[in-house]
Amino acid sequence: MTKGKISEIGVRRETADETVAESSYRQIRADIIFGRLAPGLKLKLDNLKSAYETSVSTLREILNRLTSEGLVVAEGQRGFEVARVSVADLKEVAALRLLLEEHALEQSFEQGDVEWEARLVSAHYKLARMEEVMASGDSSRAEDWKRYDWEFHQALISACGSRLLMETHSAVFDKYLRYQMVALSYRGRVAEQEHRQLLEAALQRDSKTAKKILQRHIQGGVEHALEKGSLSALPSQT
Repeated sequence: MTKGKISEIGVRRETADETVAESSYRQIRADIIFGRLAPGLKLKLDNLKSAYETSVSTLREILNRLTSEGLVVAEGQRGFEVARVSVADLKEVAALRLLLEEHALEQSFEQGDVEWEARLVSAHYKLARMEEVMASGDSSRAEDWKRYDWEFHQALISACGSRLLMETHSAVFDKYLRYQMVALSYRGRVAEQEHRQLLEAALQRDSKTAKKILQRHIQGGVEHALEKGSLSALPSQT
């Protein structure tokens, strides 16, 4: 009887540990993507242990997982650091995002139903409202703005019919999003107009037009970052 109780408690503890580990992983990952943990920052386990209230062993597992995703770099005996940034990497990430999103977009336009249209309209509405906030000069909700941006682009391709394609695109988009948070800035009405045009093309199932708009949208973001010279002040890859 006692053995059964101990076993049950053990299972509950294991489940709780897994929940804590997953929660810490998601938080650290988000902090890297949103720039709260800056490119090139040394990730000292003792500091992270206090900040994220988790064990050193769990942190090692999390950082190794993030290393496999390209968001963290393992430095052998010297520990870990947040992956650095570079112009070349930004261009490569942007090109890969465009390749994946164009393909998924075309499939989504062909297979999307009325439920997909509803998700898309809803996602665009939230993004448009947040873009109004950004246009007013209030950057305090920049993370909400980018979250809604992510949701809109995910909604665009959500009817593509491939879970693997969605997951791969999401991982690449997150890397692009990190550049947006640490280097790219709000492009104003141009980006708003491109989002509106993408919505209209989607509702009309016009993938050819949507691809052209998407190309301008992504390339415009990269060019904007390069013109501002935002990357020059950040630690670069060697």
